[in-house]
Amino acid sequence: MDEKLGAGYSEEEIRAVLAGEKQHIPRKKQAVPAEPPKDNLLVDIQAKLQAGKGAGYARWAKVFNLKQMAEITVLRTHIVNYAKTREVYVAYRKAGYSKKFRAEHEAEILLHQAAKSAFDEMNVKKLPKIKELQTEYAQLLEEKKKNYAEYRRSREEMRELLTAKANVDRLLNMEAEHDAEKEKDHGQR
Repeated sequence: MDEKLGAGYSEEEIRAVLAGEKQHIPRKKQAVPAEPPKDNLLVDIQAKLQAGKGAGYARWAKVFNLKQMAEITVLRTHIVNYAKTREVYVAYRKAGYSKKFRAEHEAEILLHQAAKSAFDEMNVKKLPKIKELQTEYAQLLEEKKKNYAEYRRSREEMRELLTAKANVDRLLNMEAEHDAEKEKDHGQR
């Protein structure tokens, strides 16, 4: 039996701990790596770029992932509502869709039906676990923050370029006016 429990859990060692002759040192739990979600709604942009996709694809994938993030939020809300109202809806069905029961539990029944129709619209056959959705949402949020920082840098660079362009245009305009004045002066002589 002590073979299954491992070191520190033999009968003599347990008796020594109970007698106060030895201090018990609990085993450290081994960290089990989390499995990635099976139905990942996201596009792995970095992997696609390494596979040879271009910048246009990266822009599309960023927008796609943001849309998926919104969908995950909606899906999560519907899953929670569905789970909370499931028992009431089952009781409503058992009551033979009674008008009296529906009147008493109108809000719960409507939430349940709204969640069910949302699942049908999204073609969700098996409900994903909330924990998987939260993991995916956190991943998207992290990606959004990273992309937003890149967006701010790009926006600032664009502002600087537009300012430089405006300065160059102004200088070229001044030179053109100067040349026109020279020709005008030259023609009057």
